[in-house]
Amino acid sequence: MVSPEYFNSPTYGRLSWDESLAKMIAFMGADTGGSYEVIIGTDSEAQNGTADFVCALIVHKKGRGGVYFWARQTIENLHSLRARIWQEALISLTLAEKLVADFGNLGLFDLNLEIHVDVGPNGPTREMISEIVGMIRANGFKVATKPASWGASHVADRHV
Repeated sequence: MVSPEYFNSPTYGRLSWDESLAKMIAFMGADTGGSYEVIIGTDSEAQNGTADFVCALIVHKKGRGGVYFWARQTIENLHSLRARIWQEALISLTLAEKLVADFGNLGLFDLNLEIHVDVGPNGPTREMISEIVGMIRANGFKVATKPASWGASHVADRHV
């Protein structure tokens, strides 16, 4: 998975990765006493083996709203729900690793980050929960599943 070149924001419009990072840092820096969480979630929609993926990068200031950035990419030859869900998780994981590395390069290490995956105890994805959650946790990230995975199932889903 290649990181998207541009992200879209309802607040700031179309931004590069570096511009998106700068906006995130500025948002969190405006109130250093605030409690923030960074959420990454990806959702997809498929038709005829082609899947549209939207990843969302959210900075949530607890109790005070937030900002988010989203990017779209298309991947061919994904013919099963299982392959699509794995790809969603891998896109989110790749983006989380890039975000942590870039924040670290800027000397910012206290990043309360959680990956939201679009799997849950009901429906066809229930059999994948332990696999997906295990992969994300094994890479050192917190993970949320449905119904708590609003970053994937509500924010990213809005733009699929």
